[in-house]
Amino acid sequence: MARTRRDETGELPEAEAIRLAQQGDPAAFERIYQLHSRRIYSLCLRMVSNTAEAEDLTQEAFLQLFRKIATFRGESAFSTWLHRLAVNVVLMRLRKKKVSESSLEEATEPDEESGGPRRDFGAPDLRLSGSIDRVNLQRAIDELPPGYKQVFVLHDMQGYEHNEIADIMQCSIGNSKSQLHKARMRLRELLHETQRDEARSARQAAAGETSGDE
Repeated sequence: MARTRRDETGELPEAEAIRLAQQGDPAAFERIYQLHSRRIYSLCLRMVSNTAEAEDLTQEAFLQLFRKIATFRGESAFSTWLHRLAVNVVLMRLRKKKVSESSLEEATEPDEESGGPRRDFGAPDLRLSGSIDRVNLQRAIDELPPGYKQVFVLHDMQGYEHNEIADIMQCSIGNSKSQLHKARMRLRELLHETQRDEARSARQAAAGETSGDE
């Protein structure tokens, strides 16, 4: 029997926890949950924007891990494999909620026909500065087509590289880059629309106050 290795804190290292979990060790599963649950929850929350649903999806993701960990062969990083599993859990939930969901390859480009900004792949990326209202930003992210949103969350919020996203989403690196570019362009439009709406509301409110003073 292989000896169980522990680090200097007495905790199981990830590789050892994975090995033992594949043998059905409950404590090893608990260790993997401790190591990865926060990031999986964050990923789910960014994708569904609902804390209760994100908690439910996180539990579902680890339930799937319990069932499928024996299939992990170490061909990619465990975190990448686990995040791919979690993304799939979220996608299944989204498909059930919205059957007409656009796929990663088929996501529409609603601004092309509406005269929106030209899509130049060499153009500067959208920069999300601290001056942007976080509430408006989250609302805009929520309005993105699913394919755009998934790549945007993984890259710009979770910090994954395009090769990792391609592995998680089972798509090409070029497709990941394309979807991210389109997501950023669409976000820019949505934020500009919000700013115009707010400016219009402010002018209307000011006009109402002026007329009330007369």
